[in-house]
Amino acid sequence: MKKIILLFCCVPLLYACSGGEEIKSDRPLEEIYADAYKEFNDKDYDDAAELFQTAESQYPSSPWAADALVMMAYSRYMDKDFAGAILAIDRYMRFHPGHKDVPYMMYLRGMCYYRQVSDVRRDPGMSAYALQQFQQLVDRFPSSEYAKNAKNKILILKNYIAGKVMYAAHEDMQRENWTAAITRLQSIVATAQETVMTPEAMFRLTECYTAIGLPEQANGYAEMLRKNFPDNEWTKKLK
Repeated sequence: MKKIILLFCCVPLLYACSGGEEIKSDRPLEEIYADAYKEFNDKDYDDAAELFQTAESQYPSSPWAADALVMMAYSRYMDKDFAGAILAIDRYMRFHPGHKDVPYMMYLRGMCYYRQVSDVRRDPGMSAYALQQFQQLVDRFPSSEYAKNAKNKILILKNYIAGKVMYAAHEDMQRENWTAAITRLQSIVATAQETVMTPEAMFRLTECYTAIGLPEQANGYAEMLRKNFPDNEWTKKLK
């Protein structure tokens, strides 16, 4: 993913004075931006982010203040400083809620969480945070150029989350903790129907209900599995 915003095409910058006083700077905005983009193009993302932050903080009433925050957030993201990127995005959302790049910033915030999902040292809740951000983007801006990619990430995340639930359900079944296993498996069937885990969840539910002597419920999930996934490998395992 790459987003480069070209702000300078020999167009003079205009400075608005709509509320609040700008911090006086010894350097003109054009110069700060030029240095920021140089650092960014040289892949010195941390220095670029600092310069974009300087541009936004010293010229908050500039027409380019929102774009400075966009580039600051993206620079932090490219530097893998996801916490710093999220802080920049939060500031952008607070001060520029109607800006044209809101869909992109929502997508970027989702990506900040998404990039941390596979790191076992991170909070396992990152997958839920990422899913929430992408879903909000799809709900608010379904026609956005980022919505399609967000939908793909949503499906990946749902499979990831369902996989973790399935793993926990397997452990419950091994300990014969049938109630806990049934609860986990039913959550997959109810909330992750489009994931690859759903057929197995239905199969495992038949096993759980059979184990506790409830054949009617077991048969109900077996029929559900046959009806919805007639050619699935888990359906073929039904007796």
